[in-house]
Parts: sequence; C-alpha cells; structure tokens
Amino acid sequence: MKKIKVKDHAEDVAIFRSEIVGALTRMQLPRGELVAAFRELAKVRRREPGSDHTRTYSVPTLERWYYDCKHGGLDGLKPKRRSDTGRCRNLTPEQRTLLLDIRREFPSASSPLIKRTLVTDGRLDEEAISTSGIQRLFRQNGLDRVPMRDGDSPKTRLRWEADRPNALWHGDVCHAGQLVVGDEKKKLRIHALLDDASRFIIALEAHYQEREEDMLTMLVGAIRRHGPPDGLYLDNGSTYRGDILRVTCGRLGISLRHARPYDPQARGKMERFWRTLREGCLDYLPTLSTLHDVNAKMIAFLETHYHKTAHASLMGRAPESVYRDATKSPDDVDEKKLREALTVRVRRRVRRDCTVSIDGADWELDQGYLAGQVVTAARCLLDTKEPPWIEHDDKVLAVHPVDVKVNGASKRPPRRGPPRLSERPDEPPDFDPNRAAMDKLFGRSPKKDGDK
Repeated sequence: MKKIKVKDHAEDVAIFRSEIVGALTRMQLPRGELVAAFRELAKVRRREPGSDHTRTYSVPTLERWYYDCKHGGLDGLKPKRRSDTGRCRNLTPEQRTLLLDIRREFPSASSPLIKRTLVTDGRLDEEAISTSGIQRLFRQNGLDRVPMRDGDSPKTRLRWEADRPNALWHGDVCHAGQLVVGDEKKKLRIHALLDDASRFIIALEAHYQEREEDMLTMLVGAIRRHGPPDGLYLDNGSTYRGDILRVTCGRLGISLRHARPYDPQARGKMERFWRTLREGCLDYLPTLSTLHDVNAKMIAFLETHYHKTAHASLMGRAPESVYRDATKSPDDVDEKKLREALTVRVRRRVRRDCTVSIDGADWELDQGYLAGQVVTAARCLLDTKEPPWIEHDDKVLAVHPVDVKVNGASKRPPRRGPPRLSERPDEPPDFDPNRAAMDKLFGRSPKKDGDK
C-alpha cells in the first residue's frame, strides 16, 4: 500500500468542495467580504470528480458548502443520499413486490430474463426500469445471485488452506481435448495431484481415459517420491468413488474427503491450476501428438515456470520453495505397507477341474482337494504383471495359467492334499434307506440301536 486513496466517490467530492471553500472557513471575513469572495469563486470553471466537463457553481451553492464545511467538516461536504434511493420510483409497489418474489422463487433467473419475460407478458413497461436498476433492486434487498447461490449451503464459504505441506492433496482430472493417433481420435485426460499448502504439483500425468487404476498408479508413485499425505481431497466422479481407492487410503492412514456435489467453488485451487496449465501449455499442444510428448511438455512447463513463479496466495513465494523448505512428518510407508494396501482380495469358488476365475482369466491350482471349495483370491495392484495367489487356511497357494493343450496330453496327477480327517470304521454303520421306507409304509416300528 504505497498510496493513500479516497475511500469512495462521496469522499472524493467532499475533498473537491473543501478545496474550494475550505480556506474561507479558516478566515475571519465580514459579511460583505465573504459574499464578494463567493462571487469571485463562482466565476471559475472547475471539473468535479468523475465528470468529463467543467462548470461553475452559484453563490448560494458555495455558501451552502461553506456552512456545511464549517459545521460538519469533511463529512458535512459529502453528497447526501436521496431519500428515495432504491425505491424504483417508476415502479408500483405491486411491481416491486413481483420482481422480488420472482427472484426468491427463481434465484438462478438472470435480470435480463426476468425483465424480458415481464415486458412480454405486459406486466412491466420497457422504459419503467433498466436491467441494471433491477439488479440494484435485488442487491439492496439481499437477493443478489451469488449470495443466494451460496446460501443453499448451511455454512458460510471461507477461504481456507492446510497448515503445512503434505497435510492435504487435491486430486482431479482435466478434459484437454483430443489427440490424433494414427487414424483415430482419442480423448486426452490430464490427472493431477496438488499440495494445498504450497500449491506444488505432486504428480501430473496424461492418459487416454479416466479410470480408478490410473489414479491409483499416480498416487502410489507420488507416495514413493514424497511420502503419504494426511488427507486426499477429491471430487465426486466415479474415478474417485471406487472401493479400491477407499480401502487403500484407509490402510495407509490417509483421510479420504470428497467435495460437495455441484460446488466447483469448493475446488477453487485445483480449478485455478487447470486454468494456468491451459493458458501456458495445453492450449498450444498439436493434435498430432503422443502421450509421451504431452507429458514432456507439461513437465517442462512445471519445472521452468509454474513451480518457480511467485504465487499471490503464497505472499510472493514460489510453490517449489514453500514445499521444499517445509518440515515434513516422518514417512513410515515402505514397500511392504504399500503392497499390503494395494492388495485386492475377492471370494471365489474353485471349480471341479481345480480352476478359478480371477479378473476374467482362468487360473489353475495344484491342490486338488480345494475343488468345490470357496477360497480367497488375492492380487497386488502395484504390479499388474504379477500373477494372483490363493489364501486359504492361513496358507498362501500359488496358481498358474490354465494350458488346456498341455493338460490334454498329460496324465491326471494324484489329488494332493492333507490326509483324510478320519479313518473308515471297522464295521460299516447301520444305514438302509429302503428298510426305513418299508417300515414307514407297513407301520412297523423303526429299528432302534441295539436291536437284533
């Protein structure tokens, strides 16, 4: 703040009037000399603040300014507000009430639309009030569109920020047009993670789709480089609402939060970054490109411009310096914990041919005794090429892909497994369903144990 400026137009006008008559209020002049001074001042043409033309002021006007300044100082010289300000004098009370009721009932309707509709219906004259006049009427009655739209929430919107880097990451996807790959046009989707406290971009990747798996892969890479955040702030898209992401964040101790639906203002930091990325990089991408080219250009934009440019909300500091200089919490996430967090488990029934379906593919077990039983199939998402495995009775059992041709030329292996739970008795038990049915048919008493 290097300059002191007037507070508003009224203060500017008051200073202008004080410059004309202020000196006279500090002089002791007889009545005749004071009137003569007013007459001399009335001959000079002056330009009032906000006016494009010069003009003179009459003696009665200057005299009124003189006594207003003498008795009220600068405040006494400020223009007085009209007593009917905001009354819309050309409108009847019924028309004013109608306009206010329409805005309350239809808060999203614009002022031009409201005026055009009422004029077409014959309930309002075209010249009765301007569109800006209707907007002023709404503002004076607390019916402006912005506060009414925000008023749907029970809470007041506040500007907020995380207390330190890695306390909260924002995640989002930007739709960035199309790329031409061969003869096919593919949609371009930019995935990003942004640190709330520093505005530092934790991860930025281009993909052809918007899937939960892509988000998880980017998140794992970011955790390996920077450690886990305390919280993850996402929108309500299907990419961020899957069970895998929810369970993974829970296992890693990351608090998963979602913004309120249809409230883009709550995601303002992320939206502002997308605007910066578009203006500085994405708007200049050629359509004939590849994902590798897009990723390279975005990384160049981050490293040479965005991360090193002073940010207004950071009090002139650059995101990179704020993020690097902050004290980060100890990182207790290792590869073992990441692997456990990204392990997906589902219940599957083993078929009679000792095969089980996992992710649309058939896998074979060597443990024949599990045929027909329900087992737990597990797979780690850290490495999609790694085969799944079976967890059963606190044991980890390997599986391998089914090769029907090899099985067709192989001998049937013996059913390997644990010994039978019990041995056969020395004498077979007394069990004869036909005899029980005959006894029931002829009314004979059923044979009891011990009878001969």
